[in-house]
Amino acid sequence: MKNLVIFFLFLSMFCPVLLFAQQNLEGIVYDKDSKRRLGEVQIRNLNTQKYIYNDARGEFRTPAKSGDVLVFKKLGYFPDTIIYNNQTALIINLKENVSAIETVTVIGRKNPEDVLNEIKRDYGKAFDLAKPGDLFSVGMTGAGLNINSLYNMISKEGKNARRFTQFIGKLHEENIIDFHFTPELVRNLIGLEGEDLKAFMQLFRPTYEFVSTSNYYQMVNYIKSKYEVFKLHPNLRPLRELPDIKLDVKKEN
Repeated sequence: MKNLVIFFLFLSMFCPVLLFAQQNLEGIVYDKDSKRRLGEVQIRNLNTQKYIYNDARGEFRTPAKSGDVLVFKKLGYFPDTIIYNNQTALIINLKENVSAIETVTVIGRKNPEDVLNEIKRDYGKAFDLAKPGDLFSVGMTGAGLNINSLYNMISKEGKNARRFTQFIGKLHEENIIDFHFTPELVRNLIGLEGEDLKAFMQLFRPTYEFVSTSNYYQMVNYIKSKYEVFKLHPNLRPLRELPDIKLDVKKEN
């Protein structure tokens, strides 16, 4: 009898701990009207600010404890919010938002080639100095040395001009990437917003080589494929902000 009393005292002491311990919550998300399973649903725990995406079968498994507030959200559907109360499993039905028509926001962006041409027009002298021309010329009296071209090549002004135009070349490449890899395109394709969108744009910024040789459909496939990676690591964030563009120029003698 004494042992039984001790057991109940022990149980009463640790029941609250067990009650609020984190558990693995499982469930399935359905379309409320068609009853088909919905994949790519974001499940965010507002208490921890962590989130996951369910799989293509609509199923999910996420840690939760009693009292946690969970928000289920999918592009084109009204979100649903529940308070977890130690259920072993959940069935979530999301209502389609028929009024949410997918739109593409068009923001006026200058074509990178136009920007480059404007810079060349405004800083024509620097571009002329950066390309000194032929060192040797052939005239009426035969071959000779082009003094102006030689001066442009070895002068401090000419060296600074070459550094400047190299920097403009790098800037032009970054402008081309920004022109094609836009937040509006990413948002409309995969539905990311806010900090998630910002992190995705930084983590998966394509290279100039890819952008300059790919078409629109290849860019779309690139974004969607990287989104699959992003969903596997939803809390992945860049270690730091992208640095400003700096030209790495070897010191000339």
